[in-house]
Amino acid sequence: MAQNTKNLIGITGVPFVMVLGNSMLIPVLPAMKGALGLTSLQSSFLITAFSIAAGLVIPIAGYLSDRFPRKKVIMIALIIYGIGGLLAGFAAMWWKNPYPIILAGRFLQGIGAAGTAPIAMALVGDLFNGSSESKALGLLETSNGLGKVLSPIIGSLLGLIAWYMVFLAFPVICCLLLVMFLWLVTEKKKTVEPLPFGAYKKAVGAVLTKHKQWLWAVFLIGSVCLFTLFGVLYYLSERLEEEFKIEGVLKGGILAIPLLAMSIMAYLTGIMIKQKLNRMRWFIITGMLLLSASYVAAGFVKNVYILIGILTVGSVGSGMILPCLNSMITGAVKKSERGMLTSLYNGVRFIGVAIGPPVFSWLIKISSNVMFMSVAVLAFVSAAVAFFFIKPENMELDAASKEQQEAKKKEQDAIRKSLAILGIEQDGAEMEEQHRSREQFGFNINEMVDQLLKQKEKEK
Repeated sequence: MAQNTKNLIGITGVPFVMVLGNSMLIPVLPAMKGALGLTSLQSSFLITAFSIAAGLVIPIAGYLSDRFPRKKVIMIALIIYGIGGLLAGFAAMWWKNPYPIILAGRFLQGIGAAGTAPIAMALVGDLFNGSSESKALGLLETSNGLGKVLSPIIGSLLGLIAWYMVFLAFPVICCLLLVMFLWLVTEKKKTVEPLPFGAYKKAVGAVLTKHKQWLWAVFLIGSVCLFTLFGVLYYLSERLEEEFKIEGVLKGGILAIPLLAMSIMAYLTGIMIKQKLNRMRWFIITGMLLLSASYVAAGFVKNVYILIGILTVGSVGSGMILPCLNSMITGAVKKSERGMLTSLYNGVRFIGVAIGPPVFSWLIKISSNVMFMSVAVLAFVSAAVAFFFIKPENMELDAASKEQQEAKKKEQDAIRKSLAILGIEQDGAEMEEQHRSREQFGFNINEMVDQLLKQKEKEK
């Protein structure tokens, strides 16, 4: 197996475990609320504690990953994540009033989560270049989505044994992923000496200032996507159980449907966008408008299955948006500065996750119509922000992409000169097609066909 393939398999498990932290908990929140005598707001804090901790610690983890090997940072993070799950699980089993200890365990899990997916995203930027990087990031978002798809089902299955079994599952999953990550991933040695903290802070500040015209928009849109996603999941979990009496694995399966659509779309988007900034921009705008339209329609629907169908269409919009944001973020800076910037971006996304359930819990009390119309307006405003502020002319490709473009130009110039010496003319479109073929398949298809035809002629 090629090392790039091994790296990709090893890294894609990391976002998966991060997503389990919240999504696996959502189906058992009503049971947890009943067992511990909690209010809806208190149960939503179990999501918020994890997300707030992750959002606050992610920038620190990013700084550490730029100074030390990213692989080591991720491994330590997985260990902390597992310990947090053990603490919460044992508290639920043995403490008389376990809620504060469970919250502490969730906070510890959030600290561990800070060093997982965001650092994996920066690691992908280190190990892959060009269109292969966009595909890898799309696969990372797909793994994230797959975790969201499976986690409600896994959570529901574990909930059949006991509601606190979700916490005890975390250390087991973390151990398995730790072994896989350690065995498969080979990190390149850092060739540049890490900057001192003061200089590092200045460098990141300079990046934020340089790209302020579009970077704040990317941060906002990423946060809005995750805010609406986890808010809607929280709402659905409560409504399915309390209003429609749908529980257990069936509820987990229903919650997984929109997430599956998002996961598939994220994978396809990663393949389609490559590193074309204008294409990414229109994917983001279209995805946000799709989200907005789905929330408007959801406000008028009473049937739960039609509601799930409409929200699934909206999830396709999220799948169009997130891989594009990831590619833009990793392409904005040099590799030596990626850890901090990707971490800031993921930190902002986690703030969206943190405030989603409490805000939706408050809006539900007013009415579901108000809730859906509010998030529809928010999504529409985000689409407008993308239209006016995310523009390719304000963005630059990273150093690696520039190097690739220069190499491509040199290759084309060399071919032109060789053909000129031989007295053969070849137009730019033909050369572009040949380069694309070599980049995608590793060989020129037309040349291969010509060789096969010549071979046939010889055989005759």
